[in-house]
Amino acid sequence: MKMILVRRFRVLILMVFLVACTMHIMIDLLPKLEKRTTRGDKDTGCSCSHNPNEESQGWAKQRLKNTAETAWPNKHTLRILQDFSSDPNSNLSSHSLEKITGIMDKNEAFKKLQQHGTLKDLNNKELIQDGSMNKQDPVIGYSRLSALFQHPLYKISIPELTEDDVLFNVNSDIRFNPKAAEAQDWQNVPIEGNEDEAFLPTGEAHVDSYPNWLKFHIGINRYELYSRHNPVIGALLQDLGGQKITSVSMKSGGTQLKLILTFQNYGQALFKPMKQTREQETPPDFFYFSDYERHNAEIAAFHLDRVLDFRRVPPVAGRLVNMTKEIRDVTRDKKLWRTFFISPANNICFYGECSYYCSTEHALCGKPDQIEGSLAAFLPDLSLAKRKTWRNPWRRSYHKRKKAEWEVDADYCEEVKQTPPYDSGSRLLDVIDMTIFDFLMGNMDRHHYETFEKFGNETFIIHLDNGRGFGKYSHDELSILVPLNQCCRVKKTTYLKLQLLAKEEYKLSNLMEESLLMDKVAPILYQPHLEALDRRLRIVLKAISDCIEKYTFNNVVEDDLDTDLKNKTTKR
Repeated sequence: MKMILVRRFRVLILMVFLVACTMHIMIDLLPKLEKRTTRGDKDTGCSCSHNPNEESQGWAKQRLKNTAETAWPNKHTLRILQDFSSDPNSNLSSHSLEKITGIMDKNEAFKKLQQHGTLKDLNNKELIQDGSMNKQDPVIGYSRLSALFQHPLYKISIPELTEDDVLFNVNSDIRFNPKAAEAQDWQNVPIEGNEDEAFLPTGEAHVDSYPNWLKFHIGINRYELYSRHNPVIGALLQDLGGQKITSVSMKSGGTQLKLILTFQNYGQALFKPMKQTREQETPPDFFYFSDYERHNAEIAAFHLDRVLDFRRVPPVAGRLVNMTKEIRDVTRDKKLWRTFFISPANNICFYGECSYYCSTEHALCGKPDQIEGSLAAFLPDLSLAKRKTWRNPWRRSYHKRKKAEWEVDADYCEEVKQTPPYDSGSRLLDVIDMTIFDFLMGNMDRHHYETFEKFGNETFIIHLDNGRGFGKYSHDELSILVPLNQCCRVKKTTYLKLQLLAKEEYKLSNLMEESLLMDKVAPILYQPHLEALDRRLRIVLKAISDCIEKYTFNNVVEDDLDTDLKNKTTKR
C-alpha cells in the first residue's frame, strides 16, 4: 500500500512538472505568435491599431534568449550609444539591467564602419545646422532670450572641425541595409527570419531618420556638447517630456535613488524624482554632502548653462510620470518593484535601493500616482566614447571636521598651475567657468568632473550631476568662489558675457525665468532663487574686478577669442 502511494505521488509530481513546462513554453511563445498575427493582419489589410508595447515586450523576451547576436545594422544598435552613468566612476564599465547581450559584437561592427570609411564628418552635412533651438509660439512683447542669442558674443564661431574634433564621424548619405552590410563582410543574422527587424527602429537607417538622442550624440565635438542653435536639442527636450516609457530600472551606485528610463525610440534618460517642494530651503545645519538632490535643480542647471553659453550640461527636461503605468508596470527590476506600496493616504509610493534616503521613511509618493521629476539625456555609451574622470582640485573634504588643502593654503592655486593638465591649455580656465556656474547655483558638491577621452586634454569639461544646486536662496556660499579668488584668472568671453547678463536690458534672472517657462513642469525655480542669481552675479563680477585691480586686466582676463588658445600656457 505504501509503495502504491509513493508511485501515485511521483506521478502527480511529474504531471505538475509537465503542466508547468507547458505553460512556460506557451508564455514564451505568446509574444511571437502575437507579432506574427499582427504581421498577418497587416498583410491582409487589417486596419487594427498597432500596440507598440507588444513589440517592445516581445523584443525584451527575445533579448533574454541565448541566440546569435546580429551585427550592424539591427534595431538594437541604437541602444549601444547610451550610457547609464553620470557618477565619478562612469568611465569604468557600467551597465544596467537594460544592457543587451553581445554588446561587444555591436561595438566591433561600429568600429568596422569607421575602418571601411563609411563614417565621415557629419558636421559638414545639413543635419546639425543653425536654427531656432527652441521654437516658441509667437508672443506679444519683447523676448530677452532671443535678443541675447542674437548678440555678437553669442555668435562667435568655433574653429573649423576636423575628423579628430568630432566624437563620431558619420556620413549622412549612407543608408544601411543587409545587402550593403554583406558586401562589406559584416555578419547580419535577421531576428526570427524577419529582415525588416534588422533595420533601426526608425525605419531606414539614414541619418535624417535617426532619433533625436542619436542626432545629439553625433553632434558632440571637441568644443561643445551641442551647438548654439541646434534644432535637435529642442526636439530632444520634447522627447524627454513625452516619449512613451517602455522599461525602467534602478541606477546602480550613488547616494540617492535614480532610475533609468528607456523610451519607445530606444533612447534613455536618468530620472530624478521630486523629493521636496520648490520653496523648501536646505536646513542651515545640513552638510552639503547629506542634502537632498533636487530634480528642479537639474532642469535649471541645463538652462543656466545654456544662458551662460557654456553648453556643457546634457539636455534635461521635467516631466510628470505615472508611477503605476510608467514605472511599476513596465519595470523588470524586481528589487525596485518590491518597494512599491500604498500609503495611508491611498497614494502610490516606492523607495528603491540606494545608500541614503531609500526606506519607507523616505519613500517617494505620488498624488495619487503622479510624480514629478527631471529626465537627463544620456551621453554616448562608454564602450564607444570613453570618458576620463578628473578629481576637482578644489574638491571638498566631505568630512564633518577636516578641511581640504585649498581651505588652509592661500597659495594653493600656484601649486595647481604647475600640475598637468592645469599647467597648459585652457583646463584651468574651464575649471574657473565651472566654479562660476556652481556659485550661481549654490552647488558645493563638485567633487569630480569628466571629459571625453578622444579629445585628450584640449576639450571642454562636462557639467554633470547638478542636483545639489539651488538649495539655498537666502545664503551665498562664498567658499565656492575660492578657485576664482585664488587664481584670479577668467576667460575674456566669460567675463564679457557675465557683464552682459548683469545689464538691465538682459538681466540673468529674467532670462532664466523666460527660458524655464519652456519646460512642461514650469515654474521650475522659486522666485527668491531667481533673485539670488542676480545677487550672486554681482558678487562674481566684484571678485573679478578686485583681481583686475590687483594684477591688471591683461594678467587676469585671458583672451580666448584667439583660436590658438590651446597652444598657450595658463601660467601667469
